[in-house]
Amino acid sequence: MQTYLDFEKSIAELESRIRDMKSLESGDEINIAEEVTRLEKKLDKLLRDTYAKLSSWDKIKVARHPDRPHLSDYIENLFTDFMPLSGDRGFADDHAIIGGIGRFNGQTVMVVGHEKGNDTESRIKHNFGMARPEGFRKAIRLFELADQFNIPIVTFVDTAGAYPGVGAEERGQAEAIARSTEACLAVKVPFISVIIGEGGSGGAVALAVGNKVLMMEHAVYSVISPEGCASILWRTNEKAEDAANALKITAHDLHKLEVVDEVIPEPIGGAHRDHDKTMKSVGKAIDNALMEFSAISADKIKELRSEKFLNMGNVGL
Repeated sequence: MQTYLDFEKSIAELESRIRDMKSLESGDEINIAEEVTRLEKKLDKLLRDTYAKLSSWDKIKVARHPDRPHLSDYIENLFTDFMPLSGDRGFADDHAIIGGIGRFNGQTVMVVGHEKGNDTESRIKHNFGMARPEGFRKAIRLFELADQFNIPIVTFVDTAGAYPGVGAEERGQAEAIARSTEACLAVKVPFISVIIGEGGSGGAVALAVGNKVLMMEHAVYSVISPEGCASILWRTNEKAEDAANALKITAHDLHKLEVVDEVIPEPIGGAHRDHDKTMKSVGKAIDNALMEFSAISADKIKELRSEKFLNMGNVGL
């Protein structure tokens, strides 16, 4: 059953009318078909108009939509012969971060990303995509493995942030995030990052220091969640919407600020409405990004990545 966001009330009503019309049994099928066509055109326009003027807070709601494609969906649709590689070889296997080797358009790649889960049971298993230190240490192991065997890396970012629990802090959460970020910068293979939903805080950056950082049109990427920002600045979550607008977290804002390199268009109404089109758009963007670095030397790839992030925020002072 379709899940609607609060700003989609008119869309929900119109889609309900279309379903009702299609279910009618009548001898006047021509008139019914004409009415359905008229309503579908109206729906298409309504979707375009609604999603063309989303606020930053609305974008967050879309990025968190429960039906939005997750890492497991991208692995299933974009990669073949995927072989998961588990564990950090030190403590445990963290299910919030999934990684492994697969083939993308016939080319061997290392895939690493956050998995939120798509129902109650899987969300609990994957800790809602919030990684513990062992998750980041697993990512480091896979980045280094890819570098050793000259395998390009593709990461998918979708997390509200790293897990803030006591156990995670005791096992060195901040250090693990820093080491993962360092590992991203150290490898000499092409490194492509795709922000597919939420890109929250250091938990996102730890997998997103790529040669190319691609971002879905309705994804968000921020140093802190709007709720967290509001609780610090205003001591209340009620100001989360104001924080969202101030943080410049949308793909458009971040592309303008040159934090991300490319915005991947989503189907009208968001990625959750058409997974097939979403997969094609993301697959094409990844393919183009990998092609861009296919003829560049290993040392140059590393150098370009370092320069890219060192120059970020440089205002010529």
